[in-house]
Amino acid sequence: MSNQIDSALNETRVFAPSDAFAQQANVSGLDGYRALAQAAEQDYTGYWANLAREHIEWRKPFGKALDESNAPFYKWFEDGELNVSYNCLDRHLATQPDKIAIIFEADDGKVSKVSYRELHGRVSQFANGLKSRGIRKGDRVIIYLPMSIEAVVAMQACARIGAIHSVVFGGFSSKSLHERIIDAQACAVITADAQHRGGKEIPLKAAVDEALGMGGCEAVHSVIVYRRSGNDIAWNDDLDIWWHDLFNSQPTHCEPEWVSAEHPLFILYTSGSTGKPKGVQHSSGGYLLGTMLTMQWVFDYKPDDIFWCTADVGWVTGHSYVTYGPLAVGATQVVFEGIPTYPDAGRFWKMVQDHKVTTFYTAPTAIRSLIKLGGDLPNQYDLSSLRLLGSVGEPINPEAWMWYHTVVGKERCPIVDTWWQTETGCHMIAPLPGAIPLKPGSCTLPVPGIQATIVNEAGDEVHDQHGGFLVIKKPFPSQIRTIWGDPERYKTSYFPEEMRGAYLAGDSAHRDADGYFWIMGRIDDVLKVSGHRLGTMEIESALVANPLVAEAAVVGRPHDIKGEAIVVFVVLKGARPQGTAATRQLVDELRNWVGKELGPIAKPDEIRFGDNLPKTRSGKIMRRLLRAIAKGEEITQDVSTLENPAILEQLKEVAK
Repeated sequence: MSNQIDSALNETRVFAPSDAFAQQANVSGLDGYRALAQAAEQDYTGYWANLAREHIEWRKPFGKALDESNAPFYKWFEDGELNVSYNCLDRHLATQPDKIAIIFEADDGKVSKVSYRELHGRVSQFANGLKSRGIRKGDRVIIYLPMSIEAVVAMQACARIGAIHSVVFGGFSSKSLHERIIDAQACAVITADAQHRGGKEIPLKAAVDEALGMGGCEAVHSVIVYRRSGNDIAWNDDLDIWWHDLFNSQPTHCEPEWVSAEHPLFILYTSGSTGKPKGVQHSSGGYLLGTMLTMQWVFDYKPDDIFWCTADVGWVTGHSYVTYGPLAVGATQVVFEGIPTYPDAGRFWKMVQDHKVTTFYTAPTAIRSLIKLGGDLPNQYDLSSLRLLGSVGEPINPEAWMWYHTVVGKERCPIVDTWWQTETGCHMIAPLPGAIPLKPGSCTLPVPGIQATIVNEAGDEVHDQHGGFLVIKKPFPSQIRTIWGDPERYKTSYFPEEMRGAYLAGDSAHRDADGYFWIMGRIDDVLKVSGHRLGTMEIESALVANPLVAEAAVVGRPHDIKGEAIVVFVVLKGARPQGTAATRQLVDELRNWVGKELGPIAKPDEIRFGDNLPKTRSGKIMRRLLRAIAKGEEITQDVSTLENPAILEQLKEVAK
């Protein structure tokens, strides 16, 4: 890779905050933003310490803000004690017990609501239920649930008793679930009989049973099952217990487990550039602070807001901006079980209208698919309640940004285009909507206190308007603490020596003349498909596990809706299929194989067969050439180092 990464995007439109929005904003005008950023510059640890004291309710105040003695294993507020669930629920009981915490809309449109008092009671009952099963502080609990009030209750209940939850997205396969149970050495799994999405019923308990049957899960002593569909399911009396049987007999008070600010709150597995998923471990105090500050600053939270983040709790966005951030600031939020296109492509807009949503936070993938399915549909609904729009998961292309701005926001709602990661816990680079002028496609400027910059391969800062590697120069409270069970991988992945102590994000970016950041994509072999990170190595490993496949290489190519499409080049153990019908049959077989191994999200969009893969003489696959073939580009790179240059023509022919 060259020392410099250049951007082809040239976007010149600028949208300043309206006077009306700026005047009511929690951070108003560029002066307000600069004052916060300057406070962090002048006294970095004091800045974060003051914010932690101001926003978090501590059982025992911390003395030391930051411990850097064992870098990069940083500790924030370590001698302070708190409970995250207490900060999300109990703190509101004296001031707003009857305020609605969650408006839940089921896949079929049925709506239910729960107040802070009711949610506190449910979390306490379920926490007591967990304790009755012998689950204690530090134990790991896998949560494999549909989007629901119960998913939030399960996560909050774990936090309440000091158990460490690891949520697995309901679309992941039993094999993926099994890997995570094993790696976390979980003692319990919380699931449902099934989930409802887009009018379909998808079994969940069956996947748990299959995962536990794969062996190595002897530590699991409890499987707690929420009854969502009511259909018959397999049952093991030694392991399984119904949610309602565990829950109903429990008292509605559960004393919180007071823990160190550094106590792990959760592990969330994310794809890396090697086959094994990484268990990203987050702390309690620093993570909570990050979610609260960004609710106030980036989402400009107001007490009468109706906040809706459309992300599933299986992803970090659902952790930070469904389960923790909104509840910690006392918000009313919408939680949605279904998909944006069922029963039709107007579903999101009808929900905004019906629930009078003020803040709407979704992924560019969803925005692009909704444009394609009905670009004028938002005009058929009353979206006048909206005051702020948000984008998350990947860079939003300027055309989608403009549609979002004009058609959904009617040119009056700022758009907060947020860059952050599973590993950072909360927004890192994002506009403060009452302070920062917006540029379509740019996540703008770092959140106050975040010391982001761009460097080359040697770790030297590059000048504005040149691209490079995005890094964060100083430790920050919400960042990853380690990779669960693999501290060495944590160091080499995020703090390589050439970065000189800076956190390496794994994304390439450039800054324009105004210092605005533009994210350009991953620097490792990780694809962004519909906002989800998928490791190419994981997909390759899944394919090679098929008895017909000798070798596979996975690359991405741009996709109008999903961001990136998965393109796979396969070498079979036998002969390549001959004829359209045979080829199509094998493609379907391999796509379904990957879906079963990793989950439907990882199914390849295109599979091409070749007698070999383009390799250097040392045996390294030349992925940049495969990317060019996948995109249909002419290959202009030097191919003299290839062992088998003729294979390129074959792969091109196969593509036709």
